[in-house]
Amino acid sequence: MSEAVEAIRRAFAAAQRGDFVEADAICASLLEADPSYLPALRLGGAVAAERGRLDDAVDLLSRAVERDPRDAQARAQLGAACRLRADVAAAAGDLAAALSGYDRALACGVSDADTHYNRGNVMHALNRNVDAVASYDAALRLRPALAQAWQNRGVALSRLGRYDDAIASLDRAIALDATYADAWINRANALRALDRDDEALASYARAMDLAPETDFLRGTWLHARMTVCDWNGIEDAFALLESRIAARERATPPFPALAILSSPSLLHAAARTWADARHPAQPDASPVAARTPGGRIRVGYFAATLHEHATAHLMAQLFEAHDRAQFEIVAFTFGPQTADATRARVMDAFDEVIEIGTRSDAEAATLARETCIDIAVDLMGYTRDARPGIFAWRAAPVQVAYLGYPGTMGAPYIDYAIVDRIVVPDSQRADFTEKLVTLSSCYQVNDARRPRPEAGPRREDAGLPRDGFVFCCFNNNFKITPRMFERWMRILREVDGSVLWLIADNGWAAANLREEAIARGIDAARLVFAPRAPLAAHLARHRLADLFLDTLPYNAHTTASDALWMGVPVLTCLGESFAGRVAASLVTALGMPELVVATLDAYEERAIALARDGRAMTALRDKLARNLRDSPLFDGRAFARDIERAYRAMHARRLAGLPPDHIDAGEAI
Repeated sequence: MSEAVEAIRRAFAAAQRGDFVEADAICASLLEADPSYLPALRLGGAVAAERGRLDDAVDLLSRAVERDPRDAQARAQLGAACRLRADVAAAAGDLAAALSGYDRALACGVSDADTHYNRGNVMHALNRNVDAVASYDAALRLRPALAQAWQNRGVALSRLGRYDDAIASLDRAIALDATYADAWINRANALRALDRDDEALASYARAMDLAPETDFLRGTWLHARMTVCDWNGIEDAFALLESRIAARERATPPFPALAILSSPSLLHAAARTWADARHPAQPDASPVAARTPGGRIRVGYFAATLHEHATAHLMAQLFEAHDRAQFEIVAFTFGPQTADATRARVMDAFDEVIEIGTRSDAEAATLARETCIDIAVDLMGYTRDARPGIFAWRAAPVQVAYLGYPGTMGAPYIDYAIVDRIVVPDSQRADFTEKLVTLSSCYQVNDARRPRPEAGPRREDAGLPRDGFVFCCFNNNFKITPRMFERWMRILREVDGSVLWLIADNGWAAANLREEAIARGIDAARLVFAPRAPLAAHLARHRLADLFLDTLPYNAHTTASDALWMGVPVLTCLGESFAGRVAASLVTALGMPELVVATLDAYEERAIALARDGRAMTALRDKLARNLRDSPLFDGRAFARDIERAYRAMHARRLAGLPPDHIDAGEAI
């Protein structure tokens, strides 16, 4: 018997009794003498895997398979080692290495449910959701009772917009484990996307029963309640949420807090907690070198809303009006690729359009860097379908938050927030992580080319009284709080024959609001609900309203500019937070500060006084009509010059090697 054979027998015996150190040493000695000795490659690889040296295991077993491609045992061991190394890589966030490992494991014949499931998780993390679903399907064919695979499959299907299929998958997960709180939460998320709000609320409530301390669930559940105007005990729930945010608990995503809290410092805390937990700055995102001076500044606008959506309606003219001698503008779009007229117009306005919907955050950021973007503008913030993770990977030397989210991102990688002096006064600078870029007029861009229909429906056709005073508020129903509604009912009580015209977000909100009206002694028939309608039809029906009543702590934003554009005065109360000061900025930019009041008592008094004074209302509407002709608020071209001054100032600071600082666009170069 040769010395090598005797040695490998001793190594096998050592491995069998668990002495992997001795087995490892023997194999290493044999391979030093003969690097191609197959038994030592195979056993050495297996021992290295047992000792957690997975790179060595993959190397040795790969050499064994090269030495004998027909060696089924070595191939199986290689697959297992690749799978283990992929698990480690996935846990460490090295998704590319993890995917490579799982693919190699599968190529080696490993085909267990866990491998397919884990590969699906990596695909999902890479935003390759079609592939993720395929991997989950493979896992479930092998293990149909794998509840986690049904749940994660449902999340991936939701990402693809296949919400009905997602709900069916999540229902399978819940059937296997009725206490699976995450499945209940994601089922609720899919139901909300389908506007099945009552069912969504029931699912969130079930998750709250099962796991009330789940990260960020409490605020999500409250937002669902506000969407259907379910106010039973909600003031106490608001107070509890506020205390938990103050304690820096993971109580709510930032967006729901906007309609609950008025404190800028608490909203800042909520945003910071969310950013730290869900979208932290990535340590591998190295600083981006700014381009040398000269040439046009390349601005990238990142959004999922460049289609028939409020953001696109507001920004279309800005995209068209950018000075192409000084700027190149690039769309990084990750929303639905619709065929509507708004998307066609917006896409035509860009110098370049880059679809990043199927790319991971890291891949999208890398692409933006390779495209030499100087300034990356996030139009989403923390709204639905946002991708803040792209900016965590540093997509450009300068990163800016604008328009989509009215508040601080609370993230260290967002350099600037674009505001104006009303929405964020200098006294609130400490409540923003970003440096503030203050525009010379209202921060909200508008489009002078938007339609202004002359003809509209008759009041009778809209369910409104022919002669009574029509108060309206077309804000989303979740912005209506019990305190705000109480003021509205007191206004109706004082103005005979008046009605309140609201948007019909959902039937459950309408029913609940009618009950709340009755509880306050107001005939439910005095609440009239307008169904959702295409933009032109929605704008046209504004002509039937007399006065728009704003909400607090979350104002009308696009809904306010819609009303003003159609000649309806907007009465607003100046709030504390950015979200609660937007309407004040809009009406002030129109030269109508008399529509801004400082307290809700004054708001109530002003609404009643205007409704009782026909001459005052006529004078107010006439003034609004005159001011609309001359105001910069609806001049997208003038706005372009203002924001371009801000962009040049940001870019100049970067080229000079200076850190971000507060910028007054009116004084900028």
